[in-house]
Amino acid sequence: MAAVAPPNPSISTKPPSSSAALPSRSTLLPRFALPIASTSQKRHRLYISNVLSDSKPITASTTTHSPPPDPFVSRYAPDQPRKGADVLVEALEREGVTDVFAYPGGASMEIHQALTRSNTIRNVLPRHEQGGVFAAEGYARASGLPGVCIATSGPGATNLVSGLADALLDSVPMVAITGQVPRRMIGTDAFQETPIVEVTRSITKHNYLVLDVEDIPRIVREAFYLAFSGRPGPVLIDIPKDIQQQLVVPKWDEPMRLPGYLSRLPKAQNDGHFEQIVRLITESKKPVLYVGGGCLNSGDELRRFVELTGIPVASTLMGLGAYPASSDLSLQMLGMHGTVYANYAVDKSDLLLAFGVRFDDRVTGKLEAFASRAKIVHIDIDSAEIGKNKQPHVSVCGDIKIALQGLNKILEGRGSMNNLDFSNWRKELDEQKVKHPLSFKTFGEAIPPQYAIQVLDELTGGNAIISTGVGQHQMWAAQFYKYNKPRQWLTSGGLGAMGFGLPAAIGAAVARPDAVVVDIDGDGSFMMNVQELATIRVENLPVKILLLNNQHLGMVVQWEDRFYKANRAHTYLGNPSKESEIFPNMLKFAEACDIPAARVTRKADLRAAIQKMLDTPGPYLLDVIVPHQEHVLPMIPAGGGFSDVITEGDGRIKY
Repeated sequence: MAAVAPPNPSISTKPPSSSAALPSRSTLLPRFALPIASTSQKRHRLYISNVLSDSKPITASTTTHSPPPDPFVSRYAPDQPRKGADVLVEALEREGVTDVFAYPGGASMEIHQALTRSNTIRNVLPRHEQGGVFAAEGYARASGLPGVCIATSGPGATNLVSGLADALLDSVPMVAITGQVPRRMIGTDAFQETPIVEVTRSITKHNYLVLDVEDIPRIVREAFYLAFSGRPGPVLIDIPKDIQQQLVVPKWDEPMRLPGYLSRLPKAQNDGHFEQIVRLITESKKPVLYVGGGCLNSGDELRRFVELTGIPVASTLMGLGAYPASSDLSLQMLGMHGTVYANYAVDKSDLLLAFGVRFDDRVTGKLEAFASRAKIVHIDIDSAEIGKNKQPHVSVCGDIKIALQGLNKILEGRGSMNNLDFSNWRKELDEQKVKHPLSFKTFGEAIPPQYAIQVLDELTGGNAIISTGVGQHQMWAAQFYKYNKPRQWLTSGGLGAMGFGLPAAIGAAVARPDAVVVDIDGDGSFMMNVQELATIRVENLPVKILLLNNQHLGMVVQWEDRFYKANRAHTYLGNPSKESEIFPNMLKFAEACDIPAARVTRKADLRAAIQKMLDTPGPYLLDVIVPHQEHVLPMIPAGGGFSDVITEGDGRIKY
């Protein structure tokens, strides 16, 4: 996926709320800017464009003029020296940061001391650095704004690695700040020294080792710009302890130094590309939209495009919510565990409109067989993704928001001349929906995990923010909860990092205090960051945990059943000497952290139990015991094509 967010060498902001101030960006004002919607109640909305402007005038439809922001009011006099750590914290304030996820240590103590002097930044203290980085990701995914995490040197920094890799693969804007040993000790194998810049070079969009205290304002500004512009991603700033302690009078007007990066940002597209795409649409009989996480900032434009064309929409795992799943034109998710009708549509299509996607292997399966009958149009912000896995017939490198605006303008201008009638194609797909619906079986009073998610969807009206770990529960949550809005769905897609769900829910609850946040988790994933229950309690975050507990590593068990003759190779997570008991007792973890909890084992009791979870103020854990024999279906085996799809069976059958 190549998620779309904003860029231009400049950033402007709307006037900040009374709760915090933003800096003047007079040196960075763009020639034009596009709004990036944010649902955050605390962070200020950023306005950035995803393309470099050229000499052509920009039409009013793509221009937003915002009044100049109020000047930032520092707590220091302009000529007053202060520590580098205080400069760092003020630089974060000037970027509009109000929440960070920071765990202290020897090399980052100065930063934490400076945070206590800030009146605008709240630190949500995780209980493990991985919990902090995943929480920052959850914050970013739920709000659309960069998440910020802070860790100390050595093991603190290396504990961020999974989160940084996850953010890079899923295009999540994030700034990670690490303490480092003093400059004179770098390279001496000092206590808690790791070369974190080298360690993370290939899993960050960019990273910095600060060697001059005067560079902090510029580097922080660049880091946020890099994280949020073009294809978003994580940026790391490593700051030696002596730099944090050094006194300096900061220069806030230092310009950014990103000439190479700025020169590689996509240029504005001309209408000829869009006319060509519209012509392909008018010539097609069976078009399909293949929509990814790159469309999350373009939901309105995408819905308008579908309204104008009547083209059915298949979503990737990362793109869920970009187009409403409740729409008749939604085919839901495609790929390995996508719906039969979504994969059927792609297989039979004659035109595939790939918007904000990267042709991931879990979507395409066997590349030669994927959309083999179709002409392919690929629009993406990242030029490296175009033609990487599947060669398109027409490609546009640019912001999908601007591209959709251009396409919609052409379609609206043509009006009835479009002559687009795909009713026969939609009827064919509707027949597939009837023939191959998402379904599950019930065995006695056992609770089908799919049913638990279905009930949650009903009781929350489909409006909750859902985070997940990784495994079977993740796929069922993608299939059986209906996401109708962007940024409702937070999951580790590309990296598939177990332990993501609980801390991501923390980040979402901090970013969106108005929302119902539910972590749908599996017992394996939940255990990997169970310590974050303490953070939830101390911060009194109203995170609900729907734990689908099957005592196994469910997805690995499913593959064992299908491809390894059900030979169990260390996938049982219970206590082998007491198989009749639930182990570990998840309710005891909740009790230890003073969080209300309950267990449900019978289908008849499930609805009332979920309702109680939702009605209970604050955090709550519901331990839902489900059979380990369930399989996620449909399933296209790795490397297979649509003709290989599996729609029947579970662990109760031998293969």
